[in-house]
Amino acid sequence: MKKSTKVTLTVVAAVGLASCGRSRRDPCDQGSFNEMACQDAVRSGGYYYGGSWFPMMYRYPYPYYYDSYRTHVSRGGRVVAAPSGSYARPSGSTSSPGVTHGGFGSTGAGHGVGG
Repeated sequence: MKKSTKVTLTVVAAVGLASCGRSRRDPCDQGSFNEMACQDAVRSGGYYYGGSWFPMMYRYPYPYYYDSYRTHVSRGGRVVAAPSGSYARPSGSTSSPGVTHGGFGSTGAGHGVGG
């Protein structure tokens, strides 16, 4: 492979990776803050973006991210809002992946009081 071809491929790959990173926006990031989505993300340990689940470990409670956003804006920082509906859960999804809700399974099935 020629040197110019290697450079071109490297540039194309770098641009592709950079655009992938820009396409997804953390709702708790001060530059792309979304109040409702951030609250849900902190509570759920991640967020949906474009129909895909992105697990995140948030170190702080929601007010920390809100305050960071407010400080960013007060200092003239730019906020790029995600397109409407970007943080919506896919239809049919009622909880975050890996979260199990439920009763007692076979242990409590069919057992009544005084029976």
